[in-house]
Amino acid sequence: MALEAARRGAEVLRRRFGTLKVSDAEQKGPKDFVTSVDREAEEAVVSFLQKRAPAAVLAEESAARGATDGLTWVIDPLDGTTNYLHGFPHFAVSVALARGEQPLAGVVIDPLRREEFCALRGGGAWLNGGRVSVSPTVRLAEALALTGFPFRAVDHLPQYLRSLEAVIRGAAGVRRAGSAALDLCYVACGRAGVFWELKLSPWDIAAGSVLVEEAGGRVSDFSGGHSQWRTGNILATNGALHPEMVRLLRGIFARRARTR
Repeated sequence: MALEAARRGAEVLRRRFGTLKVSDAEQKGPKDFVTSVDREAEEAVVSFLQKRAPAAVLAEESAARGATDGLTWVIDPLDGTTNYLHGFPHFAVSVALARGEQPLAGVVIDPLRREEFCALRGGGAWLNGGRVSVSPTVRLAEALALTGFPFRAVDHLPQYLRSLEAVIRGAAGVRRAGSAALDLCYVACGRAGVFWELKLSPWDIAAGSVLVEEAGGRVSDFSGGHSQWRTGNILATNGALHPEMVRLLRGIFARRARTR
């Protein structure tokens, strides 16, 4: 059901790509945009699910529907809205089914590359029907790291920049492409070994998290715990790199907590 719903959202994104101008967007907050395409894609996803597999809904562009501490569809109809507005071809639709804060299944579709990432808790992770697994890299110096800038939380920028400097110095390379959902998928399928970002929302990370874990990786908050659903501070790795990244991030962000 998640895959079929995500395909409906992806079709909206593919059909409307290149038809918007930046001036067509509404601003929800600083550097945080929403468009008619976000809403149309969300409606396509939600209406399908509510007819075929009703459950509570937690979606980016509308109010929560139903009690979200039980089975909940967690939906980001357009992850990478700023990219979409500027014609930058890197964005996705993300659909997950969660029980409370535990994602059970997840689908992320890149409409332009026509890549469909799917995962089921206990059932593995897949890309276009083929099984995927995380990178075998065991040294950060040989890993590609992905990240996102904390545009919703600029007060955390000094700590984030320290973490960015540390990873730039330690990793083989760092990339910021603008879609957390796809970043998580890229960790899941071995294209990168690390992803970290601050202050994300559940719909940004729900589907991608189960993909990483089912591909053999690990997902946590910056201290290695499990508060990422509530804090939005997420670290995803191939597993082997997790202890080193936790040591790095915990040291940087713990200092901020001690000085508050």
